[in-house]
Amino acid sequence: MPQYVYSPHYRVDIGPHVFPTAKYDLLRQRLIDEFNLQKNNFVQPEPASIDQILRVHTPRYYAACRDNKLTLDEQRRLELPWSTQLFDAATRCVGGSIMAARLALDFGVGLHVGGGFHHAFADHGEGFCVFNDTACAIRQMQAERRVKRAMVVDVDLHQGNGTSAIFTNDESVATFSIHQEWLYPYPKPPSTVDVGLDPGTDDATYLNLLETHLLPLVDSHDPDLVVYVAGADPYRYDQLGALNLTIDGLRARDQFVCGLCRNRRLPLAVVLAGGYAKNTEDTVQIHLGTLEEAALLWHENANDLTSRAIRGRNE
Repeated sequence: MPQYVYSPHYRVDIGPHVFPTAKYDLLRQRLIDEFNLQKNNFVQPEPASIDQILRVHTPRYYAACRDNKLTLDEQRRLELPWSTQLFDAATRCVGGSIMAARLALDFGVGLHVGGGFHHAFADHGEGFCVFNDTACAIRQMQAERRVKRAMVVDVDLHQGNGTSAIFTNDESVATFSIHQEWLYPYPKPPSTVDVGLDPGTDDATYLNLLETHLLPLVDSHDPDLVVYVAGADPYRYDQLGALNLTIDGLRARDQFVCGLCRNRRLPLAVVLAGGYAKNTEDTVQIHLGTLEEAALLWHENANDLTSRAIRGRNE
């Protein structure tokens, strides 16, 4: 049975806000109710260490967050009310994605009920994102010499500008982003591959473009680890976007990415990223589908997938 990385600290009181921090608790409860999970199926991450965060973020920015000394402009860019609770959640989220990456390398799949804060840059946060947990997890795995090459597959509604900027000119990390084009963020630092979508893009068009552009990058980069930033916000009823994907279409997206990793024997770490549906239960349902597809990969292939991780360590 896979372990799910989760922390009750992820539910931060940010007042009335489009970001539903309650989704993490709701998702955990759905996992328990529908899959008969027990407490020991969930593992709680510790806050990431200073060294782990500084592998990506600047000392000045980290200290400003820790000491509650962000400027008003920096707080406005985050679009979240700043608090020590938010700092704690952000550091635990980095720890959670590092834990998910380790689980992926040990067992084939790592499942984080959180993470995916891809708008955080090395020297600042923005767009609801304090620290870039995906980048920190990859850098930590490289520092531990568990991987050489990694890949970020970002299917969130919004382009992962922070992640793309952090890994610019780094040939060891490939970044893939499929997102709504005429939408935040502006500007969009180039990913290795960017697929910009028009408003109204439907399931069939999306899935065709995903397959067409992702397969060649996976084959050419041949990563030792894939981090899947599985946003729920391409959904047709999301409040922040204008794509036209259904819940079934998003499930097909997850099936494709998980199946690709299974067929290529690629360890997969899953982080959830955004989701702002008018009905929060829709967001939870989409995230649940993502985790269910990845858990199937665990059950089917965990033993075989570890061979890739072992190979990466021995090269």
